[in-house]
Amino acid sequence: MKIVSLQTHVVAVPPPHLGGMYWLFVVLKTDDGIEGVGEIYSATFHPRAMVPAIEDVFERYLLDQDPHHVERFFRRAYSSGFTQRPDLTMMGIVSGLEMACWDIIGKAANKPVYELLGGKVHERLRSYTYLYPVNSRGEYDYGDPDLAAEYAVRAMEQGFTAVKFDPAGPYSAFSGHQLSLDVLSRCETFCRKIRDAVGDHCDLLFGTHGQMVPSSAIRLARRLEKYDPLWFEEAVPPGQEDAMAQVARATSIPIAAGERLTTKYEFFKLLQAGGASILQMNVGRCGGLLEGKKIASMAEAFYAQIAPHLYNGPVGAAASFQLAACSPNFLIQESIGTWVGFHADILKKPLQWEDGYVIPSSEPGLGVELNMDVVRRHSPYTGERLHLQMAADPVDVRDSAPARG
Repeated sequence: MKIVSLQTHVVAVPPPHLGGMYWLFVVLKTDDGIEGVGEIYSATFHPRAMVPAIEDVFERYLLDQDPHHVERFFRRAYSSGFTQRPDLTMMGIVSGLEMACWDIIGKAANKPVYELLGGKVHERLRSYTYLYPVNSRGEYDYGDPDLAAEYAVRAMEQGFTAVKFDPAGPYSAFSGHQLSLDVLSRCETFCRKIRDAVGDHCDLLFGTHGQMVPSSAIRLARRLEKYDPLWFEEAVPPGQEDAMAQVARATSIPIAAGERLTTKYEFFKLLQAGGASILQMNVGRCGGLLEGKKIASMAEAFYAQIAPHLYNGPVGAAASFQLAACSPNFLIQESIGTWVGFHADILKKPLQWEDGYVIPSSEPGLGVELNMDVVRRHSPYTGERLHLQMAADPVDVRDSAPARG
């Protein structure tokens, strides 16, 4: 069996753009006609730069190769250009192509991928969602704690046992910074009102995205401890494990991190420093399914758990479910609501979610198939924004309303 062709689809996500501005899908085909689909989670460059890069990696390291040889593919791409170091864009490309290889492998074996990565451990996967509160004007409003509490109750009534929110101000290219007293108080108010609304029926996941310096994160954590969040997420920017560990040592709240890290090497440094006890790898960025499995297994040795990150499309979601299903130290899976809307429309058969849990597919491979009519109707992406973007200017403490993406 050899891989003979690649197709790349850059799909524009319609408003309100849940899961990003666009999704990057890749389809590989073998000489015996088996097709595998993958998704690249990489926001570093615009698709007009990413597509030629994807094609270059494919032609150098996958064309005419056996899709079973994922280790060989990973090492060759990881070493491309005499590098042998974690490269976010390269590993995003590798991740999507590698999960497409696993889709082919699973289809050839007539088995779900999780059965080939150690076998199913979890029959169903506990899930959480961000709160997406809509105000009376029909607009998403992330700055109103009462509205957030109302939507937390709605999520709980749907079956969710955990909800995530991030009221700590905008994400800036100039973060981390010191949060103002107003923002610290707002964060505490969000936690208090949501905890009062859901009681002990839902875990609170306090999401931040590297907004703070360690001293500010510690100040905030001390305010939040009384509400017993399940985690405090990526409180400082990624890349400085000792800074993350400084926060972890100063709070009883578990630290979760990893959505912006890639490969086992970056996750090892985080674990070794004691920077996180919950790892949030994204299968479409960390190096793929096998690399994700290695990261999860490494975390086991540190008695750490995994909570796979997911803010992208349903193919990457399906791959994440495969990893979660076969990982003994799985904690919880990020969901984008209940996987309705465009996430369902673009698949021939939607992802299965029931009463707070994702149900891993028993179909061969990743268990998903793109609806190519929908893909074509929403391709190509013609906007200028990246998948996600930060504020271009430093945060003004007098104007620091929270935002999502």
